Amino acid sequence: MHDPKLVFSELKLREGDYFLDMGCGLGDYTLHASKIVTDSGRVYALDISKTMIDLLVERINSQGVKNVEAMVVDITDLLPIEDNCSDVCLIATVLHTIDLAKNGKTLFSEIHRVLKPAGRLSIINCKKEDQPFGPPLHMRLSPKETEDSIKQHGFEKINLVDLGYNYMITFKNKKKHKTPQPLTFRV
Repeated sequence: MHDPKLVFSELKLREGDYFLDMGCGLGDYTLHASKIVTDSGRVYALDISKTMIDLLVERINSQGVKNVEAMVVDITDLLPIEDNCSDVCLIATVLHTIDLAKNGKTLFSEIHRVLKPAGRLSIINCKKEDQPFGPPLHMRLSPKETEDSIKQHGFEKINLVDLGYNYMITFKNKKKHKTPQPLTFRV
């Protein structure tokens, strides 16, 4: 449906990066990212479907991929990922399935938690127009609706790319990460 080279040129992944694929499905983006970040990086692939994760694990094993951790996770809940570890988080053609009014606060606060301070969040959505595939029109989000939904959770839009039937919108953290204060002792 769109050119993966364009998507990954916009994601700006580099060797050694940590990539989070939320709602990874069969893992096409996961596997592509694993080649870019190499074994010095890491890819976390999360999906709510055990069947999808099982199929992805089969693909990972058959291709000898060592830098992917695939997990069955509801991305609207707390994420089993450490703080400040991800350079890029991708949510591709999944956001329309999430009730953002109900789950947005947890989803985006968890993304803030796992992203590095300079980390980026990229969202791929189907355009809000009638198409013979994809979600029904009433479930689709326009780029403005996506931006409005996400900016209220402390993200700022930095880029919008037309992918044909889809678009990709990228955000950066606006929230400041808390840095641990050094312990001081009085003598």
